[in-house]
Amino acid sequence: MFSKFLIWFLLMRLAASEGDVDFIYNRFSAANMSFDGAAEITSNGLLQLTTSNKQTGHAFYSIPLHFKPSHGKTQSFSTNFVFAMAPHHPNVRGSGTAFLISPLKEFPGAAMGNYLGIFNTTNIGNSSQHITAIMLDTDLNPEFGDINDNHVGININGLTSIKSAPAAYFSNINGRFKNLSLVSGEPMHVWVDYSGAQCQLNVTLSPIDISKPNRPLLSTMVDLSSIVLDNMYVGFASSSQDVSSYILGWSFKMNGRAQVLDPLSLPKLLGIEPKKKSKRLTIGLPVIVLFFLLTAILAIGLIVRRKIELAEVLEDWEHEYGPHRFSYKDLLKATKGFTERELLGVGGFGRVYRGMLSASKMEVAVKKVSHESRQGMREFISEIISLGRLRHRNLVQLLGYCRRKSELLLVYDFMPNGSLDKFLFDHPNSMLTWHQRFGIIKGVASGLLYLHQEWEQVVLHRDIKASNVLLDSEMNGRLSDFGLARLCDHGTNPQTTRMVGTFGYLAPELARTGKPTTCTDVFAFGAFMLEVACGRRPIDPRLSSDEVILVEWVSECWRRGTILAAADSKLGHDYEVEEMELVLKLGLLSSHPLSAARPSMRQVMQFLDRDATLPELSSDGLGAAILAVGYEGSDDLRLSYLPFSEQGFASTTSIQESVLSGGR
Repeated sequence: MFSKFLIWFLLMRLAASEGDVDFIYNRFSAANMSFDGAAEITSNGLLQLTTSNKQTGHAFYSIPLHFKPSHGKTQSFSTNFVFAMAPHHPNVRGSGTAFLISPLKEFPGAAMGNYLGIFNTTNIGNSSQHITAIMLDTDLNPEFGDINDNHVGININGLTSIKSAPAAYFSNINGRFKNLSLVSGEPMHVWVDYSGAQCQLNVTLSPIDISKPNRPLLSTMVDLSSIVLDNMYVGFASSSQDVSSYILGWSFKMNGRAQVLDPLSLPKLLGIEPKKKSKRLTIGLPVIVLFFLLTAILAIGLIVRRKIELAEVLEDWEHEYGPHRFSYKDLLKATKGFTERELLGVGGFGRVYRGMLSASKMEVAVKKVSHESRQGMREFISEIISLGRLRHRNLVQLLGYCRRKSELLLVYDFMPNGSLDKFLFDHPNSMLTWHQRFGIIKGVASGLLYLHQEWEQVVLHRDIKASNVLLDSEMNGRLSDFGLARLCDHGTNPQTTRMVGTFGYLAPELARTGKPTTCTDVFAFGAFMLEVACGRRPIDPRLSSDEVILVEWVSECWRRGTILAAADSKLGHDYEVEEMELVLKLGLLSSHPLSAARPSMRQVMQFLDRDATLPELSSDGLGAAILAVGYEGSDDLRLSYLPFSEQGFASTTSIQESVLSGGR
């Protein structure tokens, strides 16, 4: 009998350490668990962690799990569980419950209460603990940086969360943030998902009768490889103050999606009796409800009336912009009330909706933008109207605006094929041909030349990237999103020192001066050309260290004499070799760390139209110069292109002279 048990135990341990573990407990009656402290299984299959004042309980899956394969990177895992924390007395908060990944199942010397029976004053924050915890925290501890007494946190080796949020969930119906009380005694569902490839940890919370929200409550980039050891235990810990903590069901899977718990199969909570209804409350409740209902109706009426009066702000100075101003009522009708069904996308500067103007039957895109500066509103709208006078086949037409308090609504031509980045990265079945890509590059270059040199003022776009290039019905590229654009007269500089834009497209001199120029736009356009030709974003942390930054990788391919190896592999060999080489080399030249060595957009167009020959640069020229940049500072700065310095470029003089010999 003992030998059979030993064989079974060894097989279970081998499976847990080498395979992709997958288990689900809709009740814990026959669960393979280890317990410590007050933890136990109740008669109806509940896992009860704590029962009475200041007791601590731990419960772990009995067998350690193998979290790291041979390459030493923490594997992906997924788990979800249903918990409930029921107070024994009103206004009692307790300390909380935690899901743990720990090298130990027991914690000798650990303190109760706020320390959850896991840490004590001497080992908290010690990296040798190797503990990862998802905290359901019901106590406010300022010494640990708690945001309130009802929050969810991601903790590493201590009780100070690396990220936390109030207990709540995002509704799948309207996206609203809905608060929850962790000690309500009601069962709640928690999902914890970790991607080993992306080093991303997501935590999601919802009531038990709500399906998993699409948007997690917490999401953070954290590499657990230095925290999690090869073999770790998974389980739960709790320390209560007159709060009973329960786990109703638990599912876990390594390298995959954990099985879904069935709420109907979970055991019911015992010993939680509903409060007896007061006769006084029963009699007075209808009167109270009626009173508050009438009060609410009156308050809502006043609020609605006030909102109608202030729905749209029109000041005297805006009358001169009359033809460019849309009424909010028309835009509300055009977008069907700004419903989610008409939502085209969400960016860093607003939400964009599809609309149909009833008067002209014209399809438009309406973008909501916040503008917090009251003093700068007039100047901002003046610039918006000026940009509305831009006319070019490769620019998305800005038709006008509407203003409500600090909110601006910008109205553009509608582009039916959406943004370029979706075709490059998100639509594998709708791949762009090289002919289409080259046409888009030339079109955007033509639009940018118009902004820089051919219009009555200089327009600095400041945010050129694939996601800001929209495609019309004929797949022509049109530069869009002028929310960051700035105007200045020819021969002058814009009056701004605020560095804005997108990492990967920011010219290195912006980190020092904060002043945008046509050269900084050219730098971003160079990154854009490489992005289109290579089918890769300018920065991709998922790749190996020598391929993270696109411009470095293309430079290295050029240095080795294999620059075509940087071309998008999805194209195969279906491209014009001369055009591909031209775009790759011109992209590198435009992304040169020295602003003076970059071509102007007129020169870029001459190169693309074959009206001028791109200077022949050897591997000791531009490519070597980019690769020889001395990076100073942190890895975060390196990943944003900001650390490019103007030091260590002994060979750039000849490059600058050869490139600029044709003049600007």
